[in-house]
Amino acid sequence: MNIKPLADRVIIKAAAAEEKIGGIIIPDTAKEKPLKGEVVAVGNGTKDEEMTLKAGDTVLYGKYAGTEVELDGEKLLIMRQSDVLAIIA
Repeated sequence: MNIKPLADRVIIKAAAAEEKIGGIIIPDTAKEKPLKGEVVAVGNGTKDEEMTLKAGDTVLYGKYAGTEVELDGEKLLIMRQSDVLAIIA
């Protein structure tokens, strides 16, 4: 996959939703959208806001943030850097 986001946008691969909580198996229809993922690619930033994220960062983002796209059979999220809430160290 060769994709480069523009300006202050980032591409994130969402972490897999939890399959099991304390011995209870959760069906696909009841799984919540994950709020954590890995940054796959970043844009160059804008003149007003430099890009602080980099590929490989694990981040938390808002529940309704970003736009889902499917590239090469893989589901990804494209969102602005400002939609990312935190970097997990």
